[in-house]
Parts: sequence; C-alpha cells; structure tokens
Amino acid sequence: MLGWALTFLIVTLIAAVLGFGGIAGFAVEIAKIIFFVAIILFVISAVAGLVRGRSPTAP
Repeated sequence: MLGWALTFLIVTLIAAVLGFGGIAGFAVEIAKIIFFVAIILFVISAVAGLVRGRSPTAP
C-alpha cells in the first residue's frame, strides 16, 4: 500500500514539473489518503499482534 502512495507521489512530482497543477493536487490528495490508511492498518496490526501475543512453540 505504501508502494501506491509512493507511485502517486512520483506522479505528483512529474505533473508539478510539467505544470499540470490540477492533476498534481489530485495525486497528492490520493497519496495522502493511501499513506494514512497504510499507517492506520499498520497500527491496528501491531496492536492485534501485541494483544494476541506469541504462541508457544513446540520444543
């Protein structure tokens, strides 16, 4: 998911250099949304992992 955010960031930079302001702004907003969704999913996954704990391994 962070790969998508990085892709939109690159699209934004290219569009900004070429002068496509509307496209660059739109791509920035998409990249921000994807980035924050990835961070939220990471935090949920980390908390779930801590709550569940490690399962005991067989010797």
